[in-house]
Amino acid sequence: MIKIVCVGKIKEKATAELIQEYAKRLGAYCTLKIEEVADEATLQNNSEALNEQVKKKEGERILGRMKDKEYVILLDLKGKMLSSEELSSKVEELFAEGKPDLTFVIGGSLGVSEEVIARADFRWQLSKLTFPHQLVRVLLLEQIYRAFKIMKHEPYHK
Repeated sequence: MIKIVCVGKIKEKATAELIQEYAKRLGAYCTLKIEEVADEATLQNNSEALNEQVKKKEGERILGRMKDKEYVILLDLKGKMLSSEELSSKVEELFAEGKPDLTFVIGGSLGVSEEVIARADFRWQLSKLTFPHQLVRVLLLEQIYRAFKIMKHEPYHK
């Protein structure tokens, strides 16, 4: 099973449609769950202490969606960058090691709490580029779909 735990709701119709399309495509390869947790209101001029409180609250919600047996991949700006082929190999290796339940975490706009970082089994940097938060969900789903296509030696990834 592939689970994506993400902070916040999708607001744009076009983005929601892309997410639905990739979820449908992934249905041929895995069971997919997307679980949204509520985001906290943040202001541009929040203090560092208030930002930490926001991350802690969102982090508690994220952690509440995880089970002990899940292998957690945190999307993290300080994580390791992987090519599509490397991500595919990583997913395939995890399945071969008897870890069929993978949980990808997309944190809030401020990042995630130290507790979420500590829970992560792997930290993955999707890109050095900055993307709108909602678009990251589409990019993640596309890369998971691409990983399965590569694993199955099916055309798509070129």
